[in-house]
Amino acid sequence: MKILSAQQMRMADKATIKSEKISSLELMERAATKVFELLHNRLQGAPIPIHVFCGIGNNGGDGLVISRLLVEYGYKIQTYIVNFSDTRSKDFLANYDHLKGITNEWPVQLKSEVDFPVIQQKDIVIDAIFGIGLSRPLMPWVVSLIKHINNSRCFTLSVDIPSGLYSDKAPDDPEGVVFADVTITFQLPKLVFFLPQTGIYSKEVEVIDIGLNRQFLQNQGIAELIGKHEVLPLYRSRHKFDHKGTYGHCILIGGSYGKIGSVVLASKAALKTGAGLATAYVPECGYDILQTAIPEAMVVTDDDDELAEITLDFEPSSVGIGIGLGTSSKTIKAFGEFLKENNAPLVIDADGINILAKHPEFLESIPSETILTPHPKELERLIGKWKDDFDKLDKVREFSKKQDCIIVIKGANSITVFKDQLYVNNTGNPGMATAGSGDVLTGIITGLLSQGYSPLHASIFGVYLHGSAGDITTQNFGFEAVLASDIISNIGAAYLELFKKPDAAKPKS
Repeated sequence: MKILSAQQMRMADKATIKSEKISSLELMERAATKVFELLHNRLQGAPIPIHVFCGIGNNGGDGLVISRLLVEYGYKIQTYIVNFSDTRSKDFLANYDHLKGITNEWPVQLKSEVDFPVIQQKDIVIDAIFGIGLSRPLMPWVVSLIKHINNSRCFTLSVDIPSGLYSDKAPDDPEGVVFADVTITFQLPKLVFFLPQTGIYSKEVEVIDIGLNRQFLQNQGIAELIGKHEVLPLYRSRHKFDHKGTYGHCILIGGSYGKIGSVVLASKAALKTGAGLATAYVPECGYDILQTAIPEAMVVTDDDDELAEITLDFEPSSVGIGIGLGTSSKTIKAFGEFLKENNAPLVIDADGINILAKHPEFLESIPSETILTPHPKELERLIGKWKDDFDKLDKVREFSKKQDCIIVIKGANSITVFKDQLYVNNTGNPGMATAGSGDVLTGIITGLLSQGYSPLHASIFGVYLHGSAGDITTQNFGFEAVLASDIISNIGAAYLELFKKPDAAKPKS
């Protein structure tokens, strides 16, 4: 599923209006009616007071259509016009007149804090103040209105995007944004729904199809949202006469005294993902642990409690390095020497990334399309501090282009970045915020590389599988009880989920 910019969404509206030979007012009616239908199907005429806050642009026009339909269906509502400017869009004005024509109560005009209505916690608020076109800071009294809505703690539904959010940068005032229980967004999701700083303003997002021109949408996008539909074409099926050699021999390099578990997790995950053979390369102190924990894996050791030399006597199909590695001077030297010699597809995680941050000269030795999988602090060490999530994405893009590498920004909705391309993952949950979860991801991606997946496809597919296995795990254990090893146990179930057909009795919304 594509993710478009605000400008691209406006262009999609125009393309639809032109191709269908309809007016912008008719398109607004179509979109707002879809929102009303969703709300009406849930409320079924319940006598709950509804407050509809409308801006004076097209988002406000959507709100006026919703208000009119609620009145026509007998709901108890009050509509407010948030007068933050003397300029009104023509479609807003048309729907304003239409609403006045069917109700004896004109919409209440809000111009300052003294006009704010009383909102009870049992009420419903529909937020249609600002849309994706917001481009300047809000007036202080409008910020106060948004805080007034939030402080009511009532159920709040935002139309298209929570008011106060920009589509392409962080908000000026984190408290000057509507906290929506549900955001009903038009046609396609927005990038702000998936970033840590801005995703917090919507507890739930529902995307409704308003019939925008599909041919136009296919050629647009600033990112792609990755779900089952997007990863299924990446899956490489197996054949009857394949053997373990067909699926490669990967190696997981890392571990140090007290941190051998990370290599155990990564190695097991690589095998569970389908690698034909896996070797763990660890210090001598990890030998007994690996041989006992994973009898399916082979083990090669260095002669110390930490890696001082990395010498392979075979050419691996893929390499995962850095998990539990440590950053001692001799390990750093061994890491740098290994990078110079290695030609296999490469995943670098954890201390491998920390070493690259301290020794950027090592980046000259990494193969094209090497995959880096940093958590937030590791990413900060690698690219420097950022002012907001949009600045972070810009810095990661530039780093990816400069180093010709792929970066997986780990977190909720992990984002895979390759140069200017963004792939936003749509699986995973807070239960995966547990020790070793990142080591499992390193193993999954390394295992996919071993089977012949391209680095980009291995990254996208690996992140999806990792999140899907985590989702299946939490269904059985809840968020708090998830262990990284549980995620590994459900990798097979995540593969099966790819081919599971939706329950006909439970259609997708």
